[in-house]
Amino acid sequence: MTRVSQSDSTTATGFPAIRTVGVDGFLVSFADNLDERANRAALAFRAALERESWLGVAECATSLVSAFLRFDLAVCDHETLRARLETLLASRDWYDAPLPGGRRLWRVPVMFGGDHGPQLAEAAKLAGQSVEDAIATLCASPVRVQTIGFAPGQPYLGQLPENWDIPRQTGLTPLVPQGALVVAIRQLIVFSVGTPTGWRHIGQTGLRLFRPEADDPFLLRPGDEVLFYPADDLDRLRAAPDGGAVVEALA
Repeated sequence: MTRVSQSDSTTATGFPAIRTVGVDGFLVSFADNLDERANRAALAFRAALERESWLGVAECATSLVSAFLRFDLAVCDHETLRARLETLLASRDWYDAPLPGGRRLWRVPVMFGGDHGPQLAEAAKLAGQSVEDAIATLCASPVRVQTIGFAPGQPYLGQLPENWDIPRQTGLTPLVPQGALVVAIRQLIVFSVGTPTGWRHIGQTGLRLFRPEADDPFLLRPGDEVLFYPADDLDRLRAAPDGGAVVEALA
């Protein structure tokens, strides 16, 4: 288990904060809960770390509001790397930084409701909307891939409007299939594998998000955007390349 040091200093407002993780990692956090600007900052800061290509840095990754880096203790030490991180953090306002280049927009068809989304009506009621209005809201604007996690290639997408700050279930659904679209706490997830979940199952995609045989095994990347739209033939989606999704480059 990695350990986050409790003695690391932060700015007067608390964020951004640099913390040590285990013996060979640093975590740079931009908030203690999810919001759009903190996620943007984490994505932009990770991209900057990768551009810097500091000797000894072996890995960079993001979570919802943090950027993580792991380094080789034989090449660099904590003090030197922390100083570099502090200098990079001070170089700009990361909360207003542009999102990294190379992002993509995915247009993804979804079978909403019925047997393919049995908890759509329940989720819509919690959000204070009719089923029809809920689908329209969820398909109105692209949502960002805020991070990949929990299972290989699995995206956390958001943020949804405030009325979609609905809780997880108090119990578990025993199994939702690969490609299931679920919702809770102003976020959507498309499951990359079949799994139990406490999130409400509202639809089904044909996406195969984890492709271990491919050179790039994850279909989506942090910073990509996804625009959902209703579909009516799940078998056709599952048979189509990328589950019927269409991708284009974002400027």
